[in-house]
Amino acid sequence: MTDIEKRGGLHGVEARADDEKRTLVGYTAVFNSDTTIGDWWIERIAPGAFAGTISGDIRALVDHDMGRVIGRTKSGTLRLKEDAHGLLAEIDVPNTTDGNDLWTLVERGDISGMSFGFRVTKQEWDETGDMPVRTIQAVDLFEVSAVAFPAYDDTTLGKRSLEAARAEAGSQRNASSAARRVAEKRAAMEQRIRGIRQDAL
Repeated sequence: MTDIEKRGGLHGVEARADDEKRTLVGYTAVFNSDTTIGDWWIERIAPGAFAGTISGDIRALVDHDMGRVIGRTKSGTLRLKEDAHGLLAEIDVPNTTDGNDLWTLVERGDISGMSFGFRVTKQEWDETGDMPVRTIQAVDLFEVSAVAFPAYDDTTLGKRSLEAARAEAGSQRNASSAARRVAEKRAAMEQRIRGIRQDAL
């Protein structure tokens, strides 16, 4: 799936253990927290952006690697909750090589970030300021990841989205301008017709 974007941040991931299981807990996304994406635009995630997607079959991964699954919502080993702060993830870490390595790295503080892979389904662009602002209002969520380097480098899709928004705005301006010219011509014609009628009287 080449149209998946990845975002993350140093929101923190915490290791919690009891007699039965080991659980990693952290926010994969924080609402209304502005982030500059590659010096191209400012991005923020609106509250409710995940509401329509977290009930789906979503995986927890290590570093966005589809071959390193450590949890899944369908099996109950990944639990996702959207609260007032953002998207909270709880991952029951498996007794596997990836799971054990990840647990050790989080405990040591070597891995301390969370990230997520998504496709935007609803967004808004604002270009009134010095830099465009992209507000993500709804997404399709595919995975959440514990990451060493939060991913802010997947900007191609966002740039295409910005260009599409600009093109749409340009089309609307052109359509509005064309409609205005038609209205002006119609008004001028009606005025000429009124003048001819008055002259005839």
